[in-house]
Amino acid sequence: MTKLETSLAVSTLFRTFFILFHSAPPNPPNLVSRIEYFRSVRPDFAVLGSLTATFWELIRTPFQNPELIWGIVPLYFGWFVNELTSSKASFSTAVQTGFALLWAVAQWIWQAFREHPTRLVNASDALPAVNWAVNAVVLLFGAMALWAGLRHRYPKGGKFLGHTRFAGYFMIAIFPIQAGTLHWNWDRLGAVAAFALPVWLVTHLLLVPLRK
Repeated sequence: MTKLETSLAVSTLFRTFFILFHSAPPNPPNLVSRIEYFRSVRPDFAVLGSLTATFWELIRTPFQNPELIWGIVPLYFGWFVNELTSSKASFSTAVQTGFALLWAVAQWIWQAFREHPTRLVNASDALPAVNWAVNAVVLLFGAMALWAGLRHRYPKGGKFLGHTRFAGYFMIAIFPIQAGTLHWNWDRLGAVAAFALPVWLVTHLLLVPLRK
């Protein structure tokens, strides 16, 4: 991506949020009310407003549930540290990513059975199949990344494991869903995907001066 393309993308993102926060009714109580206002008076804003509300739900939910805070805060810290590493593939990035992925899976499974240990007998009653599929994929890639980083050797075709700094974003975004507090649906999946690029751009630009 060229500097011009990056600047245009960031400009569009900030223009959207400027409109959101400065063109709302006189006394909007909160972000959700601003979004609902725009959805009612501007049909073209409906999709973006819906995605923004859904994304905000994903981000704030863990902090409204004390049992989730201790699981997600280390992911924020790990993501921040990972983003400070070089953009080149590195074994340290693989180790950090592997640990973060395994930590996320451990927290998701623990939350699923924390209040109902007997569900271990019938795991399908604790979480939907899609949650278990995501757990399995994250567990696999986490183990591969950690093992490759510790051995200083990537598996065949696995060098991408040293580039996965941004995996922290996805672990954080889907955390309340995988922990069982929220449920998977197309709106939430769309919000996670739609905000991936804007979040990447913002974190990239903000942390460039601090990167090694």
